[in-house]
Parts: sequence; C-alpha cells; structure tokens
Amino acid sequence: MSPRIRRRPVVLFLALSAALAACSTPAASPSIASPPTAAPSSAPSIEPSPSAAAFPVTLTDDEGTAVDLAAEPQKIVSLTPATTEILFEIGAGDRVVATDDGSDYPAAAVALPDVASFSSVDVEQVVSLAPDLVVAGGLGFTPPDVITRLRSLDVPVVVVYAASVDGVYRDIELLGQATGTSTAAVALTTSMRSEIDGISGAVAASGTRPRVYYEIGYDGTTGAIYAPADKSFVAEMVTLAGGDTITTGDPDTYEIPLEKLIERDPQVIVLGVNKFYNPTPEAVAARPGWKVMTAVAKNDIRIVQDTEITRPGPRLPIGLRNLASTIRPDVTLPAAP
Repeated sequence: MSPRIRRRPVVLFLALSAALAACSTPAASPSIASPPTAAPSSAPSIEPSPSAAAFPVTLTDDEGTAVDLAAEPQKIVSLTPATTEILFEIGAGDRVVATDDGSDYPAAAVALPDVASFSSVDVEQVVSLAPDLVVAGGLGFTPPDVITRLRSLDVPVVVVYAASVDGVYRDIELLGQATGTSTAAVALTTSMRSEIDGISGAVAASGTRPRVYYEIGYDGTTGAIYAPADKSFVAEMVTLAGGDTITTGDPDTYEIPLEKLIERDPQVIVLGVNKFYNPTPEAVAARPGWKVMTAVAKNDIRIVQDTEITRPGPRLPIGLRNLASTIRPDVTLPAAP
C-alpha cells in the first residue's frame, strides 16, 4: 500500500495501500488505520454511452455523483497512487499534470508535481493547473470537503474507490470512459481478469486451503494486531490466492484480539512488507503469546511485497501471483502473460 493509504482513516488499503514501521519494539499504526465505510451499492455507470470515446458525456462515479465532461480531458490531476497507475496504463498518462505524494509508479509519474499529501490536498495548486478532470479517492481517501470545494470551483471531480477486485475492473473502465481511452481500458480489464481467474482457479483446484493470517499491521507497544476485516479487499486477495483467510469477524474492524487469532490458529502467517513496514519472521515469533500458534511453532512465517497486493490498480495480477506463490508454493500457476 502507498504511504497515504496506510494512514488515511476509512481507507482500505486498501485503504488498499503501506503500513508504518514497527514490529516488536517501536509502536506502529496498521496499514489500515481505521475501518472503511460500506462500499457504494451501485456500480459506476456511463449515461449516455453512444460510443466509447463520446463527448460530452455524463459519468456516475463510485459515490453516485453525476459528473459532466464537455470534452476529452487534456489536463488531469490524480489524487491517489492507484488512479495514477490506471491512468498511465490505459494511455492517459501523458495528460496527467499532477499527482499525490504517494504516486510512486510508473517512473514517469514520480517527477510530476505533488498536489496532495496523506492528510491534505493543496486546492489552490490544483486549481492553478486548470485541470479539466480530477480523479479523487472515495471513502475518505481524498477529504470530502476538498472534493466539494473543487466542484464548487467548477472543476470536474470523479471519485473512485474499489472495495473489491470487480470494483477495480469497473473503476478502470470508468476512467477509460472519462479519458476517452475505453478501448485500452477494456483490453486491460480483460487481461487482468483472465490472469487473476487463472491464478485463483489453479489454487482453488489444488486442495485444502491453509488458514492464513495476513498481517496488515502490529503495534509493538500495545500489542495491537491488525488483520483483514470481513469482506475487505485484502481478505478477498488472500482468498483468491488460496488461503482460508483469518479475518477479524467484523466488516468494519481491522483489529483482532490475540486470543481470537490464537483460537483461529493460523497455519501460515504472511507479512505484507514495504518500505514503511518491515517486520521479520524472527520478530514475529518472539512476540509475547505467539509461540502457541501452529505457524509460529512450525516457523511458517512468510514475507511478500505488499504494494501490488493492496493497491487497487493494474498490478493486481502481479500481486496475486506473488501472494499465491507465497501461500501455495506447491501449486503450479499459469504462466504470466
């Protein structure tokens, strides 16, 4: 997960994105600082849609807001790392004029001006760029008051937030419609879907799923443990990768009591690491009370790079392949395209 996702309240990864440093000694916030609100019940839609790149067009974003685009956007501001990746992947990257400070991929995005940090957006700087499209993060990733202010200044803002893998596909195609790159967007989602379905199908057909605790965060001072919430994006990825996912038992809570984790008794512990969160298997095994769990007793604590797994964008197939290889190294996965 990106730096902004790891700390933004109500954002998953997903909120689907990196964890703060800490394992057994310094305190750490989880990569999901607080629970996300429920995902919108309706998928984004395009009204009307006589042709893929037709403008003017009215889009309905993930928050149910109708957004009018008079012409194909030529100056785009992206406020989340995932949407930055999407825009570049579908061929609109040359029109992106600014991003947030968590947009670290692709390389061409890194040099662009940052108009947002994890906690704020510089509205004046955004407006000075005269964008004809701003892509913001929903469910609190981009502060709602910022979205309201930009819209009051007649800046078109499309808000996206994928709470599921299917939601990622929908958002990619929505941004394809918004930028006149629908053909590339549909080709991307078709390729992603094929690869993800192939990986999940291979592990699903391979037999019993191990009980997996995917560590989102751990506070070394308080001992607070953070696992995927029920029906969260991270839980879905672990399930698709072949794990019997240990969740918190609540759709809105990411903290799990040690007693409950011990009761679920993970057979495999997976540490999602990145430049902000780098626990080691040795540190995990040394945590008070953890040695009674099967995964710790058998030294079955594994490491995987977190960003591609929890960032809801084009690299999800890479993340799922890495996660499946980590959880089920015994399974032969379909060759990468």
